[in-house]
Amino acid sequence: MTTTSPRLRRLGGLGRLGRLGRLGTAGLACAAVAAGLLTAAPAAPAAATVRQPQLESRSADILRVDGKKFRDLDGNGRLTPYEDWRLSPERRAKDLVGRLDLEEKAGQLIHGSLAGTGTYDRAAFEALLDQHVTTYISRLGVDARTLATEHDDLQAAAEAQPFGIPLMISTDPRSGFTVTAGQTVASGDFSAFPDAIGVGAVDSPLLTRAMGDVIRREYRAVGITEALSPQADIATEPRWSRINGTFGSTGELARRHVGAYVAGLQGGDDGVGRDGVVTVVKHWAGYGAQVDGYDSHYYYGRFAAFPGNNFAEHLVPYEAAFAKDAGGIMPTYSILKDLKIDGKTVEQVGAGHSEDMLGLLRDGYGFDGVITSDWGITGDCPQACEDNRPPSFFVGPWGAGMSWGVEDLTRAERFASTINAGVDIVGGDDHPEYIVQAVRQGILAESRVDEAATRVLAQKFSLGLFEDPYVDPSAADRVVGNRLHQALGETMQARSLTLLKNDDRTLPLEVANQRGRSGHGVRTVYLYGVQPAAAQKLGLRVVADPADADVAVVRLSDPKAGADLTGLDFTGTEGDYQALVAADEAGATTIASPQLSRPLILGKVLKHSDAVLANYGVSDDVLLRTVVGRAQPSGSLPFELPSSMAEVAAQLGDVPDDTAHPLFERGFGLSYRGGHR
Repeated sequence: MTTTSPRLRRLGGLGRLGRLGRLGTAGLACAAVAAGLLTAAPAAPAAATVRQPQLESRSADILRVDGKKFRDLDGNGRLTPYEDWRLSPERRAKDLVGRLDLEEKAGQLIHGSLAGTGTYDRAAFEALLDQHVTTYISRLGVDARTLATEHDDLQAAAEAQPFGIPLMISTDPRSGFTVTAGQTVASGDFSAFPDAIGVGAVDSPLLTRAMGDVIRREYRAVGITEALSPQADIATEPRWSRINGTFGSTGELARRHVGAYVAGLQGGDDGVGRDGVVTVVKHWAGYGAQVDGYDSHYYYGRFAAFPGNNFAEHLVPYEAAFAKDAGGIMPTYSILKDLKIDGKTVEQVGAGHSEDMLGLLRDGYGFDGVITSDWGITGDCPQACEDNRPPSFFVGPWGAGMSWGVEDLTRAERFASTINAGVDIVGGDDHPEYIVQAVRQGILAESRVDEAATRVLAQKFSLGLFEDPYVDPSAADRVVGNRLHQALGETMQARSLTLLKNDDRTLPLEVANQRGRSGHGVRTVYLYGVQPAAAQKLGLRVVADPADADVAVVRLSDPKAGADLTGLDFTGTEGDYQALVAADEAGATTIASPQLSRPLILGKVLKHSDAVLANYGVSDDVLLRTVVGRAQPSGSLPFELPSSMAEVAAQLGDVPDDTAHPLFERGFGLSYRGGHR
């Protein structure tokens, strides 16, 4: 690259619950409010704090000034403005940034990763802390008490640093059923809800907000203060692999739930409260329109496209996030192929490097929160990376390298590119020294570093972390996954279930000897993908051979057909599909429960099923309780289900629900009472 290239010229610029299961939606919402699960009124903004907040220190002394207490985080024995909780978060952040040197400020612009399995790798953490990195993602899947204890230990180490800057600890979603490396974390002790696409199937913003409030309480209990969620993408390309993390196929459906989720997580309607969790809404914008459904974690999938000229609908869900003053936005990896905004083709780089896309966010929509890059957009992608495809993981020996459109830049130039474009904190690249290099090379202004660091630190002040970054591990045990939280999760799981077929009113099943009856109903069941204990609790005898069963209940997962894993139809080689066919041919009444992580083609499944009860992530207990009528399925499809891959190939990837002859239209769902709801 020569120094006369347009990109390098730009780099030099400085511009820019049991009982709950029987309640209806309104009743559930009222119960959630009464139980304190759903914020009944917006939380007071952090800047309005005038009363003495709770303080906790492990090493910093406590100062007493004007009858108030403050933490002496810099250890100078005097009240420094950034230590004064009576001042606004913005003023405190500016004061602190003014005291940091370039290396210390650069560390604030890095969103690092906490390594480790059963516990965190302290040596790796301390190496990053020595580089002044104070924001981290946690993927540790352990019990709540251990997670809280680990986070307290890390906060104590941060407190002992020269300015005592507390850690912001983030997480990918932990409350769903689908676990994907680098994208979600197993729920473990956390209350389990359907995947986001199932929340769209329930389509109750009141319940979505209550769910968000539960997640907020559980995250804060273990010391997590930032959620890398929700996905505001819309599922317009049926083959795309990340549909399960969206709320559905249309902008309006997603808008309803993005706003409710953000309000629940952040603790109110007007931004992040002191007890809130910062939401990072992603992936700005158009990630759901991936060419042929390919994933832009990979080089071959780096493009999204808008052949239906429908980019505007992909922005609609973000309007709800802005209305609730979401704390963060994450740009997509994708290059928006040949997209025009106001007649101008956007720069053909990933959105995290695009002045056009981030200018639309800042100037067009007035967003003034923190922009967090997706992971690895400053990394290298050598030939092995370019050749890599699923099912291989997108991170290889080269690390994470999703620097689409800027591959020819140096690492320092890529940092300058994304920060100049508008990103405030860079995810997944633990090398703040490249920011320092960029400033010293004159391709990144230190004033821009100051601006970004001020935004990042202001959020920590808003959350009260400079007063008390610690949690109570014993309380985490009581909060995370408690009975009330779990009951709400199970209720939403049941309500998301979508009845697609129910020949001769197969469902709900009548279990023999249930309610004192004898001589009638189902006694034996064959299970595939369901644990026997869940059936035994309901009085059913589990058999190993479908020929011996009255009923077969078969779970089916996404077939991910074809060499590129984007196929939506069952080929006949899948073990779960073969189990369904075998049960049908053995004469058992067959109940299929496909998990609709994407809009699967179910023609073959319908042929071999008496009833089809689709799920979006559901426990065995909730599934079987619904099968026997102890809960009612009331979900509606959050996207259409196509009838063939030929029609999928012919649809427009940026337009929702546009196959020619869908098997089921969006919004379809039967009830046990008969008919389409």
